[in-house]
Amino acid sequence: MVHMCTVTPISLTVGANRIIPTIAIPYPLGDPKLTKEEEKVLRRKLVEKALKALETEVDGQTVFED
Repeated sequence: MVHMCTVTPISLTVGANRIIPTIAIPYPLGDPKLTKEEEKVLRRKLVEKALKALETEVDGQTVFED
């Protein structure tokens, strides 16, 4: 499982194995300051990072930073 969130310490507290930091609390997978095209690129990047995290074998909790 991959947990995508803004506040990674909460993910660590609940025991998530694969953690993907996101953008902001009200907009975890987006940024209202971006154009629709830029936001699509941002969201795709985050989803691709999550899929890569699923493919990655981990030993304990891992935060996948940029």
